[in-house]
Amino acid sequence: MRTLLQRVSEICLSCLICSPLIADEPEANAPYVTVLGIAQDAGFPQAGCRKECCRAAWNDDTLRQYATCLAIVDPQHGQRWLIDCTPDFRDQLRVLDRHSPTDSSPGLDGILLTHAHIGHYAGLIHLGREVMGSNAVPVHAMPRMRQFLEKNGPWEQLVRLNQIDIRGLAAGQTEKLNRRIEVTPFLVPHRDEYSETVGFSIQGPARTVIYIPDIDKWERWAVRIEDILAAADIAYLDGTFFANGELPGRDMSRIPHPFVVESLSRFRKLSAKDRNKVRFIHANHTNPILNPSSAASRIVKAAGHHVAEQGECFSF
Repeated sequence: MRTLLQRVSEICLSCLICSPLIADEPEANAPYVTVLGIAQDAGFPQAGCRKECCRAAWNDDTLRQYATCLAIVDPQHGQRWLIDCTPDFRDQLRVLDRHSPTDSSPGLDGILLTHAHIGHYAGLIHLGREVMGSNAVPVHAMPRMRQFLEKNGPWEQLVRLNQIDIRGLAAGQTEKLNRRIEVTPFLVPHRDEYSETVGFSIQGPARTVIYIPDIDKWERWAVRIEDILAAADIAYLDGTFFANGELPGRDMSRIPHPFVVESLSRFRKLSAKDRNKVRFIHANHTNPILNPSSAASRIVKAAGHHVAEQGECFSF
């Protein structure tokens, strides 16, 4: 069986001369991803936080950020998918409706789940009979994730009432969303209490997008992230914490993520082209990169990388 890297390399070989095209509006008629959230599972500001990191956002709604989520849109076929279904689903669906209107509700051709941490699946509750009363919304899930939804309430009620239609995913196996778009899930190491954790390679007619919102540490992964970057056109990568010590009084080794400063150090030898592909996402409420004018954000930019922005689009 071909590895994910072989498959991605074959798909992307002709695209390596392309630079990421980030814009407020996608290319005409091209499929695109749009960022519906950049914060960690709990959003920004975080519930109960009265510290300096969240104070300004409590006082200014324009500073608030939704939990991390990507939408895949194919305007040619009028189709829309979500990668992850967050606690901010209500607001994110409204943003998507304004961005790419649809006559149906919820107007989703599918939801792809990365894992069973609350920021990535809890929004499914809005599909239930207490809210939207949806009919057979396709939910693409890995085996343990599928089992978790089928055997635990309130999620099992969504399955039993046919409000969601769970469709299986397999690591390294490419799924065709339509004639123009394919997705390939790949396993990454993470705290897998309830399910496995995957990232996604999203392949379109012209480019490839990588999405890895959660991973323990790059060095714990059998795959070299540098090889993934070389074969992709843009990569949304785990930027949960900027540096160690960000959570005073908590053992951060129990919630491992690649600190942004660790990623900057690891990626410093990459070509400018590959460094330019990196867009950090999934920032905890304590992470200073949530403030675009912070010293941390300037450090990321100086290193040739980017912080993802809510509302940005990338045509692929």
